[in-house]
Amino acid sequence: MKNSLVSKMIVAFTSIIAITFIIMATFLSIWFQGYYFNERKNQLDKVGNGIATSAMKYLYEQQDVSLNKLQRELVLASNALDANVLLTDSMGYVYAVSSEKFNDLLFNSLPIKEMDELRFGNTIEKKGVFFEPFKEPSYVYMKPIFLGNNFKGIIFMQTPLKQIKEPLMRVYTIIWICALIAVVTSSIFIYYFAQKILIRHLAHINSVAKKIAKGEADKRVSINSNDEIGELAKSFNTMADSLEEVEINRREFMSNVSHELRSPITSIKGFIGGILDGVIPKDKENYYLNIAFDEIKRLSRLVNDLLDLSSMEAGKLKLYVVELDINELIRLCVIKFEQRIKEKKLKVDVVFEGDHIYVAGDRDRLIQVITNLLDNAIKYVPEEGKISIDVSYKANKALVSIYNDGPIISNEHIAHIWERFYKDDKSRTSKISTGLGLPIVRNILTQLGEDIWVENKGKEQGVVFIFTLSKV
Repeated sequence: MKNSLVSKMIVAFTSIIAITFIIMATFLSIWFQGYYFNERKNQLDKVGNGIATSAMKYLYEQQDVSLNKLQRELVLASNALDANVLLTDSMGYVYAVSSEKFNDLLFNSLPIKEMDELRFGNTIEKKGVFFEPFKEPSYVYMKPIFLGNNFKGIIFMQTPLKQIKEPLMRVYTIIWICALIAVVTSSIFIYYFAQKILIRHLAHINSVAKKIAKGEADKRVSINSNDEIGELAKSFNTMADSLEEVEINRREFMSNVSHELRSPITSIKGFIGGILDGVIPKDKENYYLNIAFDEIKRLSRLVNDLLDLSSMEAGKLKLYVVELDINELIRLCVIKFEQRIKEKKLKVDVVFEGDHIYVAGDRDRLIQVITNLLDNAIKYVPEEGKISIDVSYKANKALVSIYNDGPIISNEHIAHIWERFYKDDKSRTSKISTGLGLPIVRNILTQLGEDIWVENKGKEQGVVFIFTLSKV
């Protein structure tokens, strides 16, 4: 769980959410503190206006009745504001207090440094430790008293900061507890939805991947979702289908190779064993040795074709592309099959559009292509049948077609003829074919950047292979 994706996601998202809520809580705390002090100031200012009216009346009348009334208003204001209130004259001498504990300050001057600012009509806000008896940190609001344009004194209102911060601390506590609850709740929801939306599906894909790795190639992921996870599941299943197809092809390939190798090896073993055991008469030994030699040649041809095809499919085949006359190569290949052509009494027509048609290609590999296609045509054409070889050109391409009037290839099989070891009749093993000729032909032409295709020319007979080469 320590290094799991879900734990990393929870840590990452929780950290982001926690930082966000910490910033929000800090901002709210600072904002609320400013708002609270601003409201406190407005409240003190409003009450101060009433006190200023009474103070002016006392200063104007200079009567004990007015002083007693002013004293009562200071007490009421002090109780209402939960603050200590002092009144000073224009010189800073205290002449009225809201509580008897400040009687020692009466008729004494307060050391107010901001006296000049107050004379200009400015109110003063201060926080900190002041003079006796205000030793504890306090919030002080000083409001000037004016009679017309004449400065007459100061309303000095003091509140201990501890007393103000108690309700603020309760608000701070509520804000931070809410932030903590929000972070914890968010983490729980993130864990739940991560498990439901992401982790559970990834775990399912991982489980299926492990089963496929153990050989259960038929396993698939079943996730119905229109998001990226759904796309991943579809891609995974597509990959699994490809792997299953590769595995099927591998098994079929191994089966075909084993079958193709077993047949000649069994024959060779039987004939040579019979000769060694004396079962085969002396006068028949050469006959059976020739058969064994043919089987060895067939085995050698199969191994060489497999090596060639493997090299081509791995992209390790090196081609030496040069300018060559395709007409000359076709003549050489036809001459090579002269004996087999005579044995089957075949009619072979060769038609060239020009005396020389020069193309770009690898000489040895093109001979291999033409040889395999001619060998295929001779193998399937009937006795006294016809083979036609035609070379023409169109634009910058030379077209080589090799036709035989043998049986057509059914639509069911025509798409599979380029597969390794593919045969129309799987129960029949050809002694002269490895089943690799056409795949080799296609791979050579593909690496030359050319194309090849096959067409049926009649309803029952006639097949033509056509491939392209680049003219030079």
